[in-house]
Amino acid sequence: MSKKIYIDFSYLIMLAASFGGVIVLGAFVAPVIFHTDRILVDMLIDNYNAGIIMGEIFSRFSYWIYAVAFFVAIYEIVEYKQGHRDKIIFASASITIFTSLMFSAVYAPQILSMQALGAEATQSDTFNNIHIASEIDFKILAVSLIILFVRRLMLLRRA
Repeated sequence: MSKKIYIDFSYLIMLAASFGGVIVLGAFVAPVIFHTDRILVDMLIDNYNAGIIMGEIFSRFSYWIYAVAFFVAIYEIVEYKQGHRDKIIFASASITIFTSLMFSAVYAPQILSMQALGAEATQSDTFNNIHIASEIDFKILAVSLIILFVRRLMLLRRA
């Protein structure tokens, strides 16, 4: 087998793992962290401290997201230069890179810096707007990752 098959397979695994990470963090981890009152009886975590925990989780996940943006960019540029051009892949790869960088370089650091100012800063409209924008960004990232994964898999299957 050629080395290209291993690279393609590794790329697909990375896309699938990234999609899985986004889904797990957004759909499972965040709701559990922010709703400890439904799980814990004696010890409750207020929203501010739950936000600190989630901020740390997302901060660590940002390193993975940076790597994803880098590898998507490199892989798709190489494929493009080799003449493997597809509008859907170009659009979803661009959106994946953009939303990855927005989440990791803009939203997560802004949220963490506002949390460092104290609980009062997290009650502001500015914080709420940044938080809502980061949630929308994360959802768009999930959609673009799954579209990129499925489209790339379809094209590899044809080859």
